[in-house]
Amino acid sequence: MSKVMIIGAGGVGNVVVQKVAQLPDVFSEIVLASRTKSKCDAIAATINRPIKTVAVDADNVPELAALLKAEKPELVINVALPYQDLTIMDACLEAGVHYMDTANYEPLDTAKFEYSWQWAYQDKFEKAGLTALLGSGFDPGATNMFTAYLAKHYFDEIQELDIIDVNGGDHGYPFATNFNPEINIREVTAECRHWENGAFVTTPAMSKKAEFTCPEEVGTYNIYRMYHEELESLTKHFPTLKRAQFWMSFGDSYLKHLEVLGNVGMTGIEPINFQGVEIVPIQFLKELLPDPSTLGPRTKGKTCIGCVVKGIKDGQEKTMYLYQIKDHQDCYKEVLSQAISYTTGVPAMIGAKMIVEGHWKKPGVWNMEQMDPDLFMEDMNKYGLPWHIVELKDFSLEK
Repeated sequence: MSKVMIIGAGGVGNVVVQKVAQLPDVFSEIVLASRTKSKCDAIAATINRPIKTVAVDADNVPELAALLKAEKPELVINVALPYQDLTIMDACLEAGVHYMDTANYEPLDTAKFEYSWQWAYQDKFEKAGLTALLGSGFDPGATNMFTAYLAKHYFDEIQELDIIDVNGGDHGYPFATNFNPEINIREVTAECRHWENGAFVTTPAMSKKAEFTCPEEVGTYNIYRMYHEELESLTKHFPTLKRAQFWMSFGDSYLKHLEVLGNVGMTGIEPINFQGVEIVPIQFLKELLPDPSTLGPRTKGKTCIGCVVKGIKDGQEKTMYLYQIKDHQDCYKEVLSQAISYTTGVPAMIGAKMIVEGHWKKPGVWNMEQMDPDLFMEDMNKYGLPWHIVELKDFSLEK
């Protein structure tokens, strides 16, 4: 029985609260905090058990630390913006609270995301006797667990990894993002990096395209190679990997709108002066686009996210595919959310469960794949994200 504080009241925050609330024997008390208390109250009104809601500025370390000292949660589940990871970690250290998030730190003024800033907290958390778990969403998160599970149970050595994220959902808008527009667009337009023969190779954003047919009649989609943060930790913790790539599906309408918006400067992150007011174009664009948390009732179709791993078992080459398929409307019926928020929020709840139950509680800063995957994978099956494994023959994404 543990008290947790969830910071962030967006689409993912809603799912985390809903799923945490379903397990009163694990999470005895829930505090939901956000800069805007009314967002927390709206989520709490949909829950069938008492939830405390509070307003807090997660950028303000003394304010957040004071709240943590007053509430005394065992764990903070950070589903706020990635820009706030470090201030929340600082507050957790000051207040003596365990920490976890779903995405790595990203500076507000630079489109660059990597683990170096958070890995630098290793000694601080270790000396404080606190756990910091990084990236317990789907990708990163479940994809790290998929890789670790395959490495543990199906291979003696893993050599190639392709993480493939397909969203076959249709929300009906010409252009909208399935999670925070600012984070989504910064991620998609960043330079691509993939791992090849012991080093990262940089290529232009989405310059490599392939076609992938999902199992279980989800469909065939164009997927594009891009950089994603789990590649950094997975290649570090699985040094036998000779190649590692991340792929995501995008429709033609999304790509065309993104190209035009980029060409006219609307995806820029540098402040500009507009009629005497300083604005950041991408933040202004965010206000014009549909709120991702409102997409649930209108999104139809399925997601298909998984890891293809090639390696050696008993001296023989083999390729295994571990994947998870989720229907957008099934998610909405359960937690009033589309599948993108759902598939991030459920692994966040499970990661929190692993910590408060003591399975993953050890001092220091950890990536998901450094933990034993078995209990996490069992809980994915229990709590809404059942997965499957198949062996592939003649698999290739070269085109």
